[in-house]
Formats: sequence, C-alpha cells, structure tokens
Amino acid sequence: MPETGSRIPEPLGPDQPRVTSSAIPTTEPPMSPEDHVDPEAEAAPQHPTAALPHAEVAPPPALSASPAEQAEPAQQAGVASSVPVPAERPAASGPLHAGPESKRARRAKVKEGQSQLFLWLKEVATVVVVAIVLSFLIKTFLFRAFYIPSESMVNTLDVNDRIFVNLLVPEPFALQRGDVVVFKDTKGWLAPAEEKTDGPFTWVQDGLTFVGLLPDNSEQHLVKRVIGLPGDHVVCCDAGGQLTVNGTPLAEQYINGAEAPMAREFDVVVPEGKVWVMGDNRNHSADSRAHLDSSGGFVDMADIEGKAAIIAWPLNRITSLDNYPDVFRNVPAPSGK
Repeated sequence: MPETGSRIPEPLGPDQPRVTSSAIPTTEPPMSPEDHVDPEAEAAPQHPTAALPHAEVAPPPALSASPAEQAEPAQQAGVASSVPVPAERPAASGPLHAGPESKRARRAKVKEGQSQLFLWLKEVATVVVVAIVLSFLIKTFLFRAFYIPSESMVNTLDVNDRIFVNLLVPEPFALQRGDVVVFKDTKGWLAPAEEKTDGPFTWVQDGLTFVGLLPDNSEQHLVKRVIGLPGDHVVCCDAGGQLTVNGTPLAEQYINGAEAPMAREFDVVVPEGKVWVMGDNRNHSADSRAHLDSSGGFVDMADIEGKAAIIAWPLNRITSLDNYPDVFRNVPAPSGK
C-alpha cells in the first residue's frame, strides 16, 4: 500500500534536465533602465499571492487615461512603470512670456503715461500763453520796463538799471513835482540811434520787448525828474545858489552829492501841457537847461510814457523810487491858478 503524504523529489543528476512548472515562468525579460529595482526592495517579502500561478492581475488601464493614471495601477501592483510621467512645468512669468492680460496692462500703462505727458504739456502751454497775455496787458495798461543807458540820473538811477514805469501817470493819475518820468524823444534831444544789424534772434527780442517781457532798450526815451508843472515859475538861482519854484527855494536832496552842481542861469514859466525836467546828476545831464533855444526846454505831457516807480534790476538795487514830497511841500500854486 502506497504511502500517503508528500513526495520528496529525487535529487537531480548533473545530466538530468531541470523541469519547471509551466504555471510559473522561470525566465524574466531583460530589465530596462526604467525597470531597475533596488536590491533591498527585491529582498523585501512579497505578498503571498504574488507567487501563486493564478494570482489576480490588475486590468490594463483605459486608452484614454493619462500617462500618470496609466502608471498608477502598475505602481500599486509593485511593478515599475516604463512610461515616463512628464513633470509639470512651472507657470511662465516675466515680460518674455506675458500673456494677453499683461500686454493689455502694459498698453494701458503706456496710454496713461502718454495722457499724463499731454496734460503736463497742455498745462505748461497754458501757463506760457497766460503769462504772455498778462504781460502784454500789463505792459500796455499798467507797467512797462525800461533800460537806463546813461548817467544823467546818478545816484538815483545807475547805468544798466532796469526800471518799471507806471503807465497810469500822468493819466488818469496826476503828475506831481519830483516824479521821475520816462518820455519819448520827439524834440531831438538825443543823437540819432545807430541802425542795428538784425541777428538771427532779433525777432525774438523784439517780440519779447513788444509783450513787455524785456525792457525797451531802443534808447529813444529819456528819464528825468519833474521840477516844474504847467504854470510854474522856475528860476536858477537865488542868492544862495538854490533853484526856486514859484519863489520858494528848493533843498534838493536827490542831487548827486559827489559833485557840486554848476549853476546855469534861466528864468522860465512852464506853458500849459508841458513840464520842466532836470537830471539828478546835474553836471552830466542834457536836460531842459540844455535845450532852451531849440524847444524852450519843455517836454510835452503827451510824450510822457509814465512815472518810474521801481528799480527791478539788479537784485541788490530793487527799491521803489521816491518823489521827495518834502522838497516841494512849501511850493505854492502858480500865480495864474
């Protein structure tokens, strides 16, 4: 009677072929670099069902699945997938990879910058135009700038001073004795002005002078101090060497004290509509005294541009001009008035 139980296989001889079970393959396909498994991982114990001939195998993934989804079942079964899983790319950033939104934002910024520049230029142009218009109006109706080329009014006015002249005098505001006035040379007191050669920017200078932004340096105006008004009797000199107006001697504080004035005798009555003028630097002023023969020495009221009010340049000489009312305070009105 045969024995029951497990049969112990006989040892194989060196020439006896080895028989393997068809259910469990003994040969393995060559491993690709992707299928390489760490030896320590191979030494780890596997699940008992992995060695069974009828072990369940996971169904193949659907064709529509992504590579990552296809690799997931194989990884769960302990088999390395041969399909490489692409790594996710970081989101592109920077001006070279700017999307439509970034381009639109840049265009918006450019348009905003252009609009701001346009607004700034518009404001500058508006300020310039307003300044020119105001300067023209001021120069025409209120103040006008003039340049002093001579020494006839030293020390009150120095050579190269720039002054502002009040155009509201003698009308509508009345002229007073002691006022420093600028008047046009209609009587030929000045030598004819030399004809100047026009330069490339002469028109700019003429335009700025016209609107009042530059002083008038045509040298066809004179600046003197009013001594006698219409009807006044002006005489030089009394026994004390002083100038008298309507019989009252004048203590002239405005005369240049660096030189004693030389006396030039005259005795005049100022006609209606005219004034008698003299320079503060008496020894260097060709004023009414020097033109007694040609025009009687008088200046027409209509030729007066205005009253010099302020020295505007240089900065260290900025001041208002005084008409010294105390000098003429005791002068009576003309006898005919």
